[in-house]
Amino acid sequence: MSRQSAAVQQAPEPEQLTARNFNRLATFIHDYSGIKMPSNKRTMLEGRLRRRMRATRIADVNAYCRYLFEENGMEAEVIHLIDAVTTNKTEFFREPAHFDFLVAKGLPALAGKGKREIKVWSAACSTGAEPYTIAMILDEFCEKQRGLDYSVLCTDICTEVLDQAIAGRFSEAMIEPVSIARRQRYVMRSRDASRNEMRIKPQLRSKLAFGRLNLMDDAYPIETGLDIIFCRNILIYFDKATQAKVLTRLCNHLAPGGYLFLGHSESIVGIDLPVVQIANTVFQKR
Repeated sequence: MSRQSAAVQQAPEPEQLTARNFNRLATFIHDYSGIKMPSNKRTMLEGRLRRRMRATRIADVNAYCRYLFEENGMEAEVIHLIDAVTTNKTEFFREPAHFDFLVAKGLPALAGKGKREIKVWSAACSTGAEPYTIAMILDEFCEKQRGLDYSVLCTDICTEVLDQAIAGRFSEAMIEPVSIARRQRYVMRSRDASRNEMRIKPQLRSKLAFGRLNLMDDAYPIETGLDIIFCRNILIYFDKATQAKVLTRLCNHLAPGGYLFLGHSESIVGIDLPVVQIANTVFQKR
């Protein structure tokens, strides 16, 4: 081979994920997390796994699958695998009608029951935009109510987004939906101006508690009698049977009269639950 031909020789293409290994991964991901992984997601899954492979120093995607399924690597790798495949789209004041409902109807009704603390669970909190939005709304409301406090429990299956949520750091673009008045009250600029980063102030961060939770678990280590549960835009990744199981478990943790919020594209049609719909994707436990 001449030097010229050797110079133009390209690096070999990386081995592609086999159909067998894709099916093994898809089955495991669905059984573990409830997330559907249809065949049209094969390229996406492979791309996300390759990012994870760099951390494990495994060069070949099928060798990575052998490590998971045949070399007892799954126990050590499962959290990282699920982190790699979860989708974590979120934003502040997403689906604002839900927060309008809380301010106008939900929170006044709960306060009217003589409660001393409003307890909220954000059951798929992602990087924290949803629970911090909830906390802003609750903080403003409780300030006007003598003797009323609040707490927000935040859980997610993905440890990477939980770390981001705990830190409470967001880009300026992420913070943009927050009103100027709320930014002044609840958000501060990073000391490093070059980072263009904002951070939720400590007094609001202190009202949130974070933990990892898999909604596919048979039982949730969460207290019952909660006043509000947000579980938005996660059920769309589950099949109907999984949706029914998750929603039933969520309702078990909701107090009578408490509110369940789902994403605007989600539905409980065909699922028998102890709730009535009182607004668009807002349900109240009977």
